[in-house]
Amino acid sequence: MTKIISKEAVKRRNKWVKKIDTIKGNFAESAELIENELGEELNKYGSQILLDHLRLCGNIPESYHHDSSEEKLYSKYTDSLLAFSYKSIGLKSLVIQERADVADVEGFGKKFSFVADAKAFRLSRTAKNQKDFKVEAMDRWKHGKPHAMVVCPIYQLPSRNSQIYLQSINRNVCVFTYSHLALLVRYAEEVSKSKAESLLLEIFKTIPAMNPSKSAVDYWLGVNKTMLNHSKSISKLWQDEKLAATESIEIAKKEALKYLASQREKIMRMSHEEALKELVRASKIDNKIQIIEKISDNGLFAVK
Repeated sequence: MTKIISKEAVKRRNKWVKKIDTIKGNFAESAELIENELGEELNKYGSQILLDHLRLCGNIPESYHHDSSEEKLYSKYTDSLLAFSYKSIGLKSLVIQERADVADVEGFGKKFSFVADAKAFRLSRTAKNQKDFKVEAMDRWKHGKPHAMVVCPIYQLPSRNSQIYLQSINRNVCVFTYSHLALLVRYAEEVSKSKAESLLLEIFKTIPAMNPSKSAVDYWLGVNKTMLNHSKSISKLWQDEKLAATESIEIAKKEALKYLASQREKIMRMSHEEALKELVRASKIDNKIQIIEKISDNGLFAVK
């Protein structure tokens, strides 16, 4: 059976993982560079490349250290993907560079506007709580806009009961997935942008109309039915994105396991002295020592 996600798509994913890892310097300039290069790539190769990115972007590479510059830049990469996705549907959209008390992306349709945020997680992360999905924060960050959207990897969302679905309904914040967004992008490309924009607005209106519940089944039944009932042409696209979602999990697992296996081999080949140095580095002891040594009397007690 023909794969939905091609080998070329995986190669492109690997290229972008390395690209983000090697970018150094001012964060704002680096984020702008990523957005510009991504835009150039999409303009050159078209919507199929955007679909490739959306299907594979949900997992933060295991090779990126926690809370590192590359992890933060990866977040800007996914935000840029949202903005380009909304543009491909026919909306106007931009990535916000401010860092406090605002959403990362804004979108503007003909009859509505909204804020959005992209979420990605490491496959190895075991515990995810409701704050990780920023539903309540997105409600605060609407700043007068009627709608908000949090876009997540489908395989990282709760499949039974979760507070995030109750928060989503009560606060009118659409919890969406990259898979559903990819379907909208295809619908716009293969049917019409105006119908895709109309469908997006329908989805936004569906959320607050639901009965408040923690049930994942109830929530996704509402979202999925809204999409499938919108047009008969959605059904074929739906099957493709369902297969792509399954493929993306296996690709993400292969990427993560390959990196972790290489790290285990690297450690096992170390000498005793090299292993001790690596342990000290991983514990960030030298960095903590530097921070502690900079602490001095701030003179507050001398203020009279």
